[in-house]
Parts: sequence; structure tokens; C-alpha cells
Amino acid sequence: QVQLVESGGGLVQPGGFLRLSCAASGSIGSINAMAWYRQAPGKERELVAAITRGGTTNIADSVKGRFTISRDNAKNTVYLQMNSLKPEDTAVYYCNARDTVRALGPYDYWGQGTQVTVSS
Repeated sequence: QVQLVESGGGLVQPGGFLRLSCAASGSIGSINAMAWYRQAPGKERELVAAITRGGTTNIADSVKGRFTISRDNAKNTVYLQMNSLKPEDTAVYYCNARDTVRALGPYDYWGQGTQVTVSS
């Protein structure tokens, strides 16, 4: 009952920048944290950055110092600002929302993904 829609992906040259957006809708009151994951061809999906409802963030070492996750709670939107992009950042980026309030355990919602290609 939570819908996530990503936007902002595209083609960018090395050293460039992009900002991804994820708009959440539906039954979002139970969402405790949101995150960005990415998956490159032939690779497993990996966590890029996460942010809690209160604003605490976790950034993957591979992108730390280059990527920043933020959110606008009023707009139910999270962002991933990606600077100094490298070819190895090329992947499909997925927005994730986690419901940790459920007694049965966490439940993850996923967006459809947005392609980021870093190439000259």
C-alpha cells in the first residue's frame, strides 16, 4: 500500500552530477526509514544510502563524500544527490521504504528503479 516513484536518472559524464528523487504515497505513516539501493548488470543489489524518519543517515563507503541522502518529510520525498560521478556508479537505482513497526518483522517497499549511466 506504499508506492514509490523514482525520477532524475539519466546519462552523465564522469565528474558530473545528478539528483534522484523518490516520491512516496499511500500508507506511509508506518514507514520508519527510506533508502537508495543500486544494482549494476551482473551485480547484486547494494545499499547506497539510508535515512530514517528522524534524519539519521548511513552512507556506503563507496560513495561517502560524493553522495548525500536527504528528505522532505512534508513532501514525502527523499533525494539522492550524486556528485563526482564515476563510471562504476552506473546502475539502476531503486528507492526503498521500510516498515519496521510491523510485529511480524520489517517489510520493504520498492520503486521501479531509475537508470543512471556515467559515461563519456
